[in-house]
Amino acid sequence: MDKRAFNFSAGPSTLPLEVLEEVARELINYKGCGQSVMEMSHRSKEYKQIIEDAEANLRTLLDIPENYKVLFLQGGGTLQFSMVPMNLMTGSKKADYILTGSWGKKAAKEAEKFGDVKIAASSEDENFTYIPEITKDMIRQDADYVHITYNETIHGTHFAAIPDVGDVPLVADMSSCILSEKIDVSKFALIYAGAQKNIAPAGLTIVIIREDFIGKAPADCPVYLDYKTHADKDSMYNTPPCWSIYVAGEVFKNLLAKGGVDAIHEINVRKADKLYACIDESEMFTCPVRKEDRSLMNVVFVSGDDAMDKAFVAAGKEEGLLNIGGHRSVGGMRASIFNAMPEEGVDALIDFMKKFEEENK
Repeated sequence: MDKRAFNFSAGPSTLPLEVLEEVARELINYKGCGQSVMEMSHRSKEYKQIIEDAEANLRTLLDIPENYKVLFLQGGGTLQFSMVPMNLMTGSKKADYILTGSWGKKAAKEAEKFGDVKIAASSEDENFTYIPEITKDMIRQDADYVHITYNETIHGTHFAAIPDVGDVPLVADMSSCILSEKIDVSKFALIYAGAQKNIAPAGLTIVIIREDFIGKAPADCPVYLDYKTHADKDSMYNTPPCWSIYVAGEVFKNLLAKGGVDAIHEINVRKADKLYACIDESEMFTCPVRKEDRSLMNVVFVSGDDAMDKAFVAAGKEEGLLNIGGHRSVGGMRASIFNAMPEEGVDALIDFMKKFEEENK
């Protein structure tokens, strides 16, 4: 393939071309220091500047309040399924989980190892094709926290608004939607996000945690799984995922230069609207997700025929439209159109969908 393809992967995902070109230029010799970021000491003044700038720019993009810590961790969102209950389920030993897809289910199952988990609401009755209505009377008000998955990557659903959970601290997995829209960070006790979808290469996980939720882990909590360990050392307790943090920092700069989260959100809405319109107008493809709960980042659709779905994915690959197959657990198709997916990529997918449908009537 002579030119770059359009990569619709759900993660690791496409990165802004300008960022890739910049890190390629600096790969061997970062800003004249004679070494690559992949080689430099994380204790060096050069790297200290990289991680400090990354945090400052993320704080600007998300308007993160001063009483929140930003942690650059490892282990993916999956490790947070354990770290959240280990650190926060330490009062009443109760936590309520709202299930809107496969990732929420996995998070809840892991939390059961650490305390009393209640499924406060779930959309599994309709194969996670909608976001359930949440009212605070559904939540145990003595729970240590409520957990939601803000955007379900596999099933293509998204919370249109922050649910009302009363006075219970709210925890959100935002792995597949962080930086795609403005959020009020102050409404959450903790936000976590694997970076490999909208921010950086795999290997980095970002945790945004209100300071009064740090230091709640029990004495027997493994040192590396205690948020306080990382907060006290400014994410430098041990060698951090240096390269991923560096690329994340470049993505933050790129996003700021383009107008920030509000500007990219307008583009995201436009991309998603035209793709969903194509699906809804099609006689071949359908989207199973309730319209008001559809994700802007992960657009799922099916033809209703497994063989046809496979043929579509294979033919798309030949056209330079990569990774449009649905998650192995659900099949069908999924177009992940994160911030870095150019609008031309969505247009190319739409054109291909129409062509494929016409040729396979």
